[in-house]
Amino acid sequence: MSQRKRLSNTQSSSQNKRQSSSSVTQEEDEDATFTQPSTSQVQRGLEKLTPAQVDQKTAEVVQYFLMKDQKKIPVRRADLVKYVVKDYRTIYPEIIKRAARTFEQVFGLKLVEIDPKHHMYILVNNLETATSRAAPVECPTNPKMGLLFVILSVIFMKGGTVKENLIWNTLKKLRVDPGQKHEEFGDVKKVVTDEFVRQKYLEYLRIPHTEPVEYEFRWGPRADAEVSKARILEFMGKLHEQDPRSWTQQYREAHATQNSS
Repeated sequence: MSQRKRLSNTQSSSQNKRQSSSSVTQEEDEDATFTQPSTSQVQRGLEKLTPAQVDQKTAEVVQYFLMKDQKKIPVRRADLVKYVVKDYRTIYPEIIKRAARTFEQVFGLKLVEIDPKHHMYILVNNLETATSRAAPVECPTNPKMGLLFVILSVIFMKGGTVKENLIWNTLKKLRVDPGQKHEEFGDVKKVVTDEFVRQKYLEYLRIPHTEPVEYEFRWGPRADAEVSKARILEFMGKLHEQDPRSWTQQYREAHATQNSS
């Protein structure tokens, strides 16, 4: 009886994985069928529409991005075209250009493509970057962002890649035990390995040829776009009462990144 049940669970699990894989492939296929319209195609498309129609569709795109950004979920071009742009796909470049301008001028946000291969976009705080003030992640105002900031700091100071055990041990020292439900974060492990990964702040990757299986963390593309490594180094310097320049390699990397942005 128990053997049949285990077999059934295994089959169900593999079926779910196949369905999930099929869903991802289908989404990628949908995006592959979308060809970026040429300038002349966009111009012809605009001639068939009223300014009010274009403005309305741009507003819908802006609203969609802002809704996703509340949960820090990156926006895929395939989803944007399928669910929002729809019949206006021939003027997609113009809509995105106008939406980006709206984000900059009205909201002080910058539209950034963090994954050119899969065409994924996020919004970053443009005003705060422009005035060299700390972005929200760099001076966390809520506990969850504070948790993320600690993890990003550990990864950066350890050379860009760390085994997950180091992260869990660091959090335990801060009285955040990934094995216990936390009053503020709930399931800590799920927040770190699922939520932060989906939001593209972290990458959580299996280390090849490990038995038992081990995982490692790296910065995700959203962290690269939003978080200043120079500020992390300043934070660590204050924490350890140490000159940031004493971490030679990290200092060089942090300021090389800052100068190139």
